[in-house]
Amino acid sequence: MKPVLPLSFFDPITRVKTSALNGSMELTGGLAFGMMVRTGVSKNISFETGINQIIRRYDVSIANDTTGYAETDKLRFVGYEIPLLAMVYIRLGQRSWMNNAIGFSADMYPSDAERVLTESRAYLARSGWLQMGVVGNIGVEYRTVKSGWFYIGATYHRPFGNMATAELTWYDRTALPHVIKAGISGSYLTVDLRYFFHNAPEKAARRRGRTTE
Repeated sequence: MKPVLPLSFFDPITRVKTSALNGSMELTGGLAFGMMVRTGVSKNISFETGINQIIRRYDVSIANDTTGYAETDKLRFVGYEIPLLAMVYIRLGQRSWMNNAIGFSADMYPSDAERVLTESRAYLARSGWLQMGVVGNIGVEYRTVKSGWFYIGATYHRPFGNMATAELTWYDRTALPHVIKAGISGSYLTVDLRYFFHNAPEKAARRRGRTTE
């Protein structure tokens, strides 16, 4: 489970303005959750992969300075991620480890997102159904003998290019609709909480046709 942190350092708000019409779309949080499989290639190096669902939450604002119209609402954008990470371990204690990982992610967006307001509309148009991104991760974990591994860390995820385009539309009753657009990067920072199920070394060895002493 990975709650999304909307830190100002990562520029979570996108603003756009054209003449009297202005609007914004701000990442206010979200949640990613899923499953991951880790495969060790040596004592200090592993590979990780899995699948996650990510729900991004945005605050939307549309205003027209000339007419005095202003309205806010909320919008959710759902995506799925398949990461592939290379991880390096650093031992901190008898059962505690620090790890650093970096890799890539295949990001999939099943649909656009839309929110209809009183006199306007907020539309988040995906750049494509599939997009690649880069992932960086750091964390610490505690490995018990029989109860599995417990992990806490942080992940930074950044797509290559804009994830989507925000289209904010105001419907003028006497003329054609006014539309303003801006790119949404889709990058985010999370706090990671993981639990790895216990895998008995004796059973793993028997599956590989070996015995342990």
